[in-house]
Amino acid sequence: MTQTSEAPAAIEDQKPPTRLRIHRAWFVAAVTFVTIIGAAAFRSVPGLLIDPLHQEFGWSRGTIGAAVSINLALYGLTAPFAAALMDRFGIRRVVAVALTVISAGSLLTVWMTAAWQLLLYWGLLVGLGSGSMALAFAATVTNRWFTERRGLVSGILTAASASGQLIFLPLLSWMVTRYDWRPAAVTVALAALVVVPFVWLLLRDHPADVGQKPYGATEFVPKPAPVTGAARRTLRVLFSAVRTGPFWLLAGTFAICGASTNGLVQTHFVPAAHDHGMPVTAAASLLAVIGVFDVVGTIASGWFTDRFDARRLLAVYYALRGVSLLFLPMLLAPSVHPPMIFFIVFYGLDWVATVPPTLALCREHYGEDSAIVFGWVLASHQVGAALIAFLGGFARDTFGSYDLVWYASGALCAAAALMALVIRRTPATPATPGLAVA
Repeated sequence: MTQTSEAPAAIEDQKPPTRLRIHRAWFVAAVTFVTIIGAAAFRSVPGLLIDPLHQEFGWSRGTIGAAVSINLALYGLTAPFAAALMDRFGIRRVVAVALTVISAGSLLTVWMTAAWQLLLYWGLLVGLGSGSMALAFAATVTNRWFTERRGLVSGILTAASASGQLIFLPLLSWMVTRYDWRPAAVTVALAALVVVPFVWLLLRDHPADVGQKPYGATEFVPKPAPVTGAARRTLRVLFSAVRTGPFWLLAGTFAICGASTNGLVQTHFVPAAHDHGMPVTAAASLLAVIGVFDVVGTIASGWFTDRFDARRLLAVYYALRGVSLLFLPMLLAPSVHPPMIFFIVFYGLDWVATVPPTLALCREHYGEDSAIVFGWVLASHQVGAALIAFLGGFARDTFGSYDLVWYASGALCAAAALMALVIRRTPATPATPGLAVA
């Protein structure tokens, strides 16, 4: 009797321990992260090319800034259509084609001899390709694969771009200073091309493709049928969204976000610091440090977004960014000093911390159409960036200094902080599915 009673317990003790399985969504997020890093090489180049192109070809900074403006504008304007194309053809196909276009556009600049070629290759081709790799890509992956931890995941994927800047900026600035701008352009092309096999082999369009539920979901979600008429759907969502108040407030604040980051600091910080006698490699290294703290700030912002009011987070982020920009003209000097390092750390933490709360507000107000709406909001971000990229170069040509642009951007950030607080906390009853009416 004793042996019989002890046998089940012995058998129970011999059961193998339960294996901890990582949800496939995290692997998809990891591939997306690496993909965005590879595509981020192109974002490290514009500020490094202004002076070399000006010296070699004699093109004005305004002309070079115009090419950057086209690139930035298309980066944003392509995003909502790319989100719809992903619903039609799948994420893998759209992203693989986009990376190939980025690679071709960057490589062709090596043989350019006229300004219109810069506008075509770097402005049009790289702009179109990068627009399909924009944050709408991260939003689509997050919406499909996650129902929990969306704020954290969107923060991590947004930080991927900053990680790419961290990786490529020191290398590209060293190439430009030691050799020429052409090796830097080739490096950008190869970085985009190398990622294509990873996308094609490892990325999956939907959890249903591998027979899994989205992370955190309680029920299996079948894969939706391909949505035809991507362009019509994108425009229809836009026409519905523009009739709502939150859209204009989100678009306005994000336009100021783009103006004060991609358009101003990313494009003009290196030449502005060089105007004050700072070596190009040192200025580019400071931008790379911004990338380090951008990773920390954006992931933290995603964590905060899961827990706090997104409107108030945006207001705090924009207010702090505006204050820091007002002090920057007084900090530029021939060498790096502690106050400048403090600015870099502070600004880095706030660089794209605005993305997770903005994406959360889009999701709150526009439901299933949130990725496309966010694409249009991102378009405003890039239009703001494009405008300041051009006006910054024009102001430098006209006044011989960037000071006026720094002060104006600081004032715009203060306005964005006020706009964020005006956004409705909860949407009103939607007039069309997924859209709220102000």
